[in-house]
Amino acid sequence: MRHNRRSFLNLVGQRTPPVDECWLHVNRAAMACRFEVTLPMAESGGVVAATEALDEVDQLESQLTVFRESSEVSFINRRAASEPVVVEQSLFDLLLLCQEIYRETEGAFDIASGPLTRCWGFLRRLGRVPEAYEIEQARSLAGSDKLVLDLEARTVHFTQPGVEINLGSIGKGYALDRIALQMKQKLQTALLNAGASSIRAIGNGGREEGWVVGLRHPRSKRRRMGVLRLNDCAMSTSGNEEQFFEYDGKRYGHIVDPRSGWPANGVTSVTVVADSAALSDALATAFYVGGRDLTERYCATHPEVLAVMLESNSKLPVVIGSNSRCDGPTDF
Repeated sequence: MRHNRRSFLNLVGQRTPPVDECWLHVNRAAMACRFEVTLPMAESGGVVAATEALDEVDQLESQLTVFRESSEVSFINRRAASEPVVVEQSLFDLLLLCQEIYRETEGAFDIASGPLTRCWGFLRRLGRVPEAYEIEQARSLAGSDKLVLDLEARTVHFTQPGVEINLGSIGKGYALDRIALQMKQKLQTALLNAGASSIRAIGNGGREEGWVVGLRHPRSKRRRMGVLRLNDCAMSTSGNEEQFFEYDGKRYGHIVDPRSGWPANGVTSVTVVADSAALSDALATAFYVGGRDLTERYCATHPEVLAVMLESNSKLPVVIGSNSRCDGPTDF
């Protein structure tokens, strides 16, 4: 499997910019990516607030990851098929949100598709093409409708053995929302990001037009697909340019359609802007899986959701929906 890394320009030797053009960056590795907080130099106490927020990301990872046997999600996966498991309130609320998004995206977003991810080897980044019977067996275990959530008891129960949840398609966005809520109590503006895929803007960066964010072109590192200006909202991107494998001349991306059991292939990339990073993160996956038709149906009934989609057979992206806290996209 091939993995791409972001590269950064070396600005040594250029003019010293004024203070209002300077930024502070505080970062830490977590959830298999780099979480970073970008702050204007004028934000007093920003570094301390950012460091405290990143501490919370570490705590959330220890709760949500499927790669540690000690995590709460791993405990749920071990026990919930045999008995209802009491869940911490914030995590229970997240499971409720995931089930709602599952229904509203017609099953395209599914945190219970873990068996399929494992079947294709993507869980450990060791891609393989499974046999047809393996896919069907894994697909029979997928579906968030197999999660029974009891509001009064605050428990989750799986309807059959073999079901497992994986919050990788929403966890980073959820973490950004949690730390944004914490940082808003201390700062007026900041830009939070989890790797190259999820962003949460607090305020407007001290600029009327908002935080200016470029959309990387998925087919060329040297090109930009467009520009968005974010004001207190979130943006997430899903694509297949970083995690994939090739077999017998065919490319298989890591995002599996839980409804068919096969990697989705109709979209090259999709960027979603929404009011929360958890929602934009989940919808980026759902729209990548469901394609343009699902995206148009969803955005028609959900105001404040904007999608920028580049379909596999297109040269130019299509814009679907809108968000009042986002200007753009521009510069196609």
